[in-house]
Amino acid sequence: MLEIMTTWSEKMLQVLRRMNNFYSPGSSRTTCLRFEVGGEQVGWVSSKVASILSTFPEVFNPPQGGAITLCQNLDSYGRRSEAVDSVLQSLRREGLLTVLKGWRDEKYEVMPRFCDTPLMCMERSATSLFGVKRYGVHINGYCQDEHGELRMWVGRRSMTKQTYPGKLDNLAAGGLAAGISVKNTLIKECEEEACIPKDIAETARPVSTVSYTYEDEEGVFPESQFVFDLELPPEFKPKIGDGEVQDFYLYSMDKVKELLISDDFKPNCAMVVLDFLIRHSYIQPDTGLHQYNQSMTWDNIVIKTRQRLQICR
Repeated sequence: MLEIMTTWSEKMLQVLRRMNNFYSPGSSRTTCLRFEVGGEQVGWVSSKVASILSTFPEVFNPPQGGAITLCQNLDSYGRRSEAVDSVLQSLRREGLLTVLKGWRDEKYEVMPRFCDTPLMCMERSATSLFGVKRYGVHINGYCQDEHGELRMWVGRRSMTKQTYPGKLDNLAAGGLAAGISVKNTLIKECEEEACIPKDIAETARPVSTVSYTYEDEEGVFPESQFVFDLELPPEFKPKIGDGEVQDFYLYSMDKVKELLISDDFKPNCAMVVLDFLIRHSYIQPDTGLHQYNQSMTWDNIVIKTRQRLQICR
């Protein structure tokens, strides 16, 4: 039994490491340039992307002091947004960057921190090229069965999704588009993806924020997800809405825990569910995450896990 628990723990930690690999030894962080707007760092740009951006001198200054910046005359939200969008549209037509093939026609705000005034907006698919932090809303949907045990609703992403097609996901989730509030995003995603009425969606409780930074061949992804728990009536069943989800399953927490470490789960959604398991005490001292050394207490294990999740209450 101990061996099984250790295997689960180690696999879960592998997911956490993967989702924070930008800070791991050997990552591109040491060679990336800071992306600065209005004197504030808002992202990370690889040397390859910086070279491409430098071919647009009317928008981007040559790299200097470890940073790439916008030209001085681009001194307002509107001017910056319009100029960068023009560059991205040009790069999209040229087909130089594969990530732009996933163009969404959806804008994300660009700012140093969530509470700051946005400095510009940017096409969603391009944010990883600039390492701009993206925000989203994730909803843990659950109910109690006839025995009072919690069961969780898990969605399976459509095979036509641009990212992680066919993977298991939270009940509903979505990125925070420019000009849309967290609450409105919550209600919108619940209705569109799972046909959850507004009056039910509004009962969701804000519980935590899960943040991480990973990199892959498409760039750098600093992300922060606003997490909500939504207890659904036992008789309520989510329905397929806009087609982004192809099916919904109601699983016991043991089954959810088993699926969490499989390749079948979208990694960042697995982190959101892990947070749920910790908060609802489904990870106990004798079934917890693998101890880093023999002297670590259960409290330290939970603290370490929360540090990896970078949970901000």
